[in-house]
Amino acid sequence: GHQQVLVYTNEKDVEAANKVMAEADLICCLDFSCLDRINTLGEVVRKSPGQKVLIDHHLDPEDFADFVFWDIKAAATTEIIYDMIILMEGRDLIDANIAECLYAGIMTDTGSFKHPNTTRHVHEVAADLIDLGADTAKVGKLVYDNNSINRLKFIGFALSERLQIIPEYKTAFFAISAKDLSRFESRTGDTEGLVNYALSLENIVFAAVLIDRTEAVKISFRSVGDFPANAFAKNHFEGGGHKNAAGGKSDDSLEDTVEKFKNLLSQYKEELNATNQTVNLHA
Repeated sequence: GHQQVLVYTNEKDVEAANKVMAEADLICCLDFSCLDRINTLGEVVRKSPGQKVLIDHHLDPEDFADFVFWDIKAAATTEIIYDMIILMEGRDLIDANIAECLYAGIMTDTGSFKHPNTTRHVHEVAADLIDLGADTAKVGKLVYDNNSINRLKFIGFALSERLQIIPEYKTAFFAISAKDLSRFESRTGDTEGLVNYALSLENIVFAAVLIDRTEAVKISFRSVGDFPANAFAKNHFEGGGHKNAAGGKSDDSLEDTVEKFKNLLSQYKEELNATNQTVNLHA
């Protein structure tokens, strides 16, 4: 029979989410390695008597889980979940829906199989998920070709009005205000992928999107080659992540955060200019 699935979001119903976490027998923490990444819920998870499972591929995991499936070489957390299911001899339980969810995670975290984290194993897993019923065209369309008119207009606006390029540091970035977001009725996810447009520019090796989310300025960083986006995020913006894809935040205003970001680049001028845009695919 079917089991009922209840979804609580901590932002909308803090009390209910906290209660569920506090009373849970098993808590699965997916695609993040430090509890502060889930904000106030982190402490609730830490104090919960339930057993914790960590499945993740980010650097420097916090030691809080009872069971850890962690591999920084994995392109996506869903790749690790697939490997875990195979390890537990559960392949026959993967139906088409599960296969499509796992495939979606791998597809997005490899940038549609374009990033250097696209290993032979990634393709082997994707191939097996196709055998198990994943409709790759359907997943691709739902993820990439399902834009609202507002999102498309927002991207056009961002590209024409908010893109800043600093050639001397091989850097490009977007600064998006709260007013910009409300103008295009931006929903969660509408800014996803914007940073990649900045990184796609010729001779750009470092890119960022700085977004005023009211409670804080949220920042996404991307880089190519050897320039460490995660170290930059960790050292200056309370963040971290992968070498070429990281995130951070700032409690300053958007204008002050932009100034801080631009001023910091001078410290990295040599490193940025030594980085070649051609990615070493065997790194």
